Amino acid sequence: MANVEEASPLLGKQLDADDEKEANKSATAPPPPVAAAKQSPPPPQGAVGATYGWTADGLPLGHGSVVGEPLRRAQWDSSLFACLGRNDEFCSSDLEVCLLGSVVPCVLYGSNVERIGSGQGTFANHCLAYSGLYLLGNSFFGWNCLAPWFSYRSRTAIRQKFNLEGSCEALDRSCGCCGSFVEDEVQREQCELACDFATHVFCHACALCQEGRELRRKLPHPGFNAQPVFVMIPPGDQTMGRDMA
Repeated sequence: MANVEEASPLLGKQLDADDEKEANKSATAPPPPVAAAKQSPPPPQGAVGATYGWTADGLPLGHGSVVGEPLRRAQWDSSLFACLGRNDEFCSSDLEVCLLGSVVPCVLYGSNVERIGSGQGTFANHCLAYSGLYLLGNSFFGWNCLAPWFSYRSRTAIRQKFNLEGSCEALDRSCGCCGSFVEDEVQREQCELACDFATHVFCHACALCQEGRELRRKLPHPGFNAQPVFVMIPPGDQTMGRDMA
């Protein structure tokens, strides 16, 4: 059988022409699209400038700040002059706080310090010391002017523990008149200490009640953290019966 190229001499030229067309087509064809590099998905909308933070004690704050920015302060749960509290699940507790702050502020102060410190003998030590200063102030000066010098530190401890907004920051937020004090950390804390002291001196009962409402909403009473006690009851008397023949 004769060779195909020998039988058809034009076939070789046709194959060469087809190869040349394929080469030209591949040269003029656009390059294949380069696969786009995988990009990390954009952060969710809530992640940019997210308002979440944590206090030093590990308590969540819903109005924090992003990393690298100062953590925003939380506001008090109730205002200073909300003596009767709010109409919520703590309504009865707020009424109790108002009654204690009006009649026996020493008991309310001791209870507040006990919730903050949870140390042994905390209530008795602070309650007795407050009672002594209360009696001295009312006996010699006619009003409770000595106990606030002893009790205003509890307000500072509550404010720092829960990262609460102080009076200086609240005043700057409302009217913008304390900008220089708020910007500097040391000056701001000194100003807040002075405001805590002034609040206890001029609105002592209201300050104690506000602190009591705040603590009862955030911290349980130390007496509720008791460990369960297991009591073992001995078995009752056992007798062996004999079958009568």
